[in-house]
Amino acid sequence: MSRIGKKPIELPAGVDVVIKDNLITVKGPKGELKRTIPPQIQVVKEGAVLSVRRDSDEDEARALHGLTRALLANMVTGVSKGYSKVLEIGAESVGYRAEMSGNKLMLYLGYSHPIEFPPPPGITFAADAKTRTITVSGIDKELVGEVAAQVRKLRPPEPYKGKGIRYQGEVVRRKAGKAGKTGKGGK
Repeated sequence: MSRIGKKPIELPAGVDVVIKDNLITVKGPKGELKRTIPPQIQVVKEGAVLSVRRDSDEDEARALHGLTRALLANMVTGVSKGYSKVLEIGAESVGYRAEMSGNKLMLYLGYSHPIEFPPPPGITFAADAKTRTITVSGIDKELVGEVAAQVRKLRPPEPYKGKGIRYQGEVVRRKAGKAGKTGKGGK
C-alpha cells in the first residue's frame, strides 16, 4: 500500500469537506477549492479526518492513491493557511525592479518597455522595492507555482553576470567569461 496514500488527512478547525460522487469540495477561511478524483479512488470523511482508499492493486490505482492524497492535503492546507512563493531580483541586476500598479505587477527587466503582469483569479502579488522581492500568494498550490514560474520565465537568471529573477534561496552556478576577459590565454 502507498505510504503517502494511507496517511490520514487531519482537517483543521474551520475547514469543511463535501464529497459528492467524484467531486471533492474543500471550504475554509481563505476560500474554496474543488477537484474531481479518479473513479478508482474513494475518499471517506470520518469526523475531522479524511481517508483515501483504492479499490484494487493495479499499477494505475496504486499511482493515483498517493497522488490523490497529496492533492487533497494541499487543498486542505491551501484553504486554511494558503501558499506563497517568493522571487528575488538579483542584486547584480542593475536597473531591474518590480512595483505594484493597482493589483497588477509592473516589471522593469532591462527591456525597452515595462512588462505588465495581471494576476490570474485567485492569485495576489506583493512587491517590495527595498528587498527586491516579489511574493506570489494564493490558495491553490499548483497555480501559485505556475504563476511564479511564469514571472521567473520573463527574465530567468543567467550564469555569467547573475542578472535575472530567481526563486528565494535558489543558487545559480556562475560561469567564467571569455578567456581573454580573465587575463588568461592569449600569447
